[in-house]
Amino acid sequence: MTSTTPTPQTAVPGWLAEEIDSVPPIDAFATVDELAAECARIADEHPGAARLHRAGTSAQGEPLTCLTVDGAPGAPEALVFGLPHPNEPIGGLTAAHLARRLAEDPDLRARLGHTWRIVACIDPDGLRLNEGWLKGPFTREHYARHFYRQAGAEQIEWTFPLDHKGAYFDAVLPETLALMRLIDTHRPALMASLHNSELGGVYYYLSRDEPALYPTLQQIPRRLGLPLHQGEPEAPWIPRLADGVFRSLDVRDAYDHLERAGLAETISGGNSTGSYAERYGTLTLVCELPYWSDPRIADTTPTDVGYAEPLRENGRLMAELSATMADTLAAVEGLTWVDSPFLRASRFYTRISHDLAADMLRRAEQADPHRRATVAETVSSVDAVHMFRLRYGGMLLRALDAELAAGNLRPAVRGARSALAERYAGWCAEATAGTPAEPIPIGSLVATQYAAVVAAAAHLTAARG
Repeated sequence: MTSTTPTPQTAVPGWLAEEIDSVPPIDAFATVDELAAECARIADEHPGAARLHRAGTSAQGEPLTCLTVDGAPGAPEALVFGLPHPNEPIGGLTAAHLARRLAEDPDLRARLGHTWRIVACIDPDGLRLNEGWLKGPFTREHYARHFYRQAGAEQIEWTFPLDHKGAYFDAVLPETLALMRLIDTHRPALMASLHNSELGGVYYYLSRDEPALYPTLQQIPRRLGLPLHQGEPEAPWIPRLADGVFRSLDVRDAYDHLERAGLAETISGGNSTGSYAERYGTLTLVCELPYWSDPRIADTTPTDVGYAEPLRENGRLMAELSATMADTLAAVEGLTWVDSPFLRASRFYTRISHDLAADMLRRAEQADPHRRATVAETVSSVDAVHMFRLRYGGMLLRALDAELAAGNLRPAVRGARSALAERYAGWCAEATAGTPAEPIPIGSLVATQYAAVVAAAAHLTAARG
């Protein structure tokens, strides 16, 4: 028997249902070049409503383009950007669909009441390193073997200025600087950073309490047959605002949490886009969507397992992952030729895995011994380990493959690659056996994210009267 926390059963408004239905079936994700071509087409086809301009340049020289769709004179601004992380391409399709609907429908523009700045892909360099999986097959293993995500200090979303207690960061990236200029110039009332997760349910982050918006956000995925996430938040210091709705991540909160555990020195990189925009009173929306479904993520039935037990076991497994990656990196230390982004990221996530393991074990010791874990909490904890193993083990394999491709055939490099490949195959098999991973139709994911953005805009417009 599955139970869920009751939430208001407000129906999706008729106009929003029509917008959800405007998203066509989609069979693959868009590449950098495909997104750029679509934005150019929108501007060419709707010259009276949309215009394309350059907002910046990526680290490797790629133009960063922004499509503006004007609202009424003096309308508040909305900033929307896709690919804040390069392994999250749902947002590129969402941004393109949003731009097209706004450009072609003046009634929709009037209803939403904003001038829109839309960057379909803020990280073209990183997306190009994920293009091996964008056209399928959409299995977790194929995705993970072609996965790329930067080290923390190279992530656009997490390289905004930070000055908090002992944490300081000002080495902003070119892409981050482009977003900073857009934020400072236009001071958006609404900003949507289009993220996605991997397996489970839909959940949202908001930068402030907006209770009137929660029921609509909750009903959007339900209308599309997608579950709300009811498991553990991404980090234990993140406040829950409602079912499937959390307060936005902020590195200052992370620092304070880790400081109490004596781990504040593990903080690296900067703060988030939302933290930077808060100076302008911006409502920041993040809509996290899974690629694969697992209905158990919405099951809040208590199990017969104590809450501390999955934390303790998953802390042990996360520490094991970190040790495996550390041993692999140590085996090739001083022998690598290629300072690849895969290698830099592997070093970073080896440390992150170690720190997460320590935090899980500490939380297990502090947990209420009488509290039972729910099905959703148990599943989300287990899948965090699967996700880290597949993502970052796969990326370390890519780092070693880059060495071999460059002609670095030293026995230590070949041996490290062989040993990791064998271990990685076991991790993939465990993930496949342990968690169902049915691909969710891409159109449903885009429709969910698109509807959340336009619902938030309409909400702000209604609140202004």
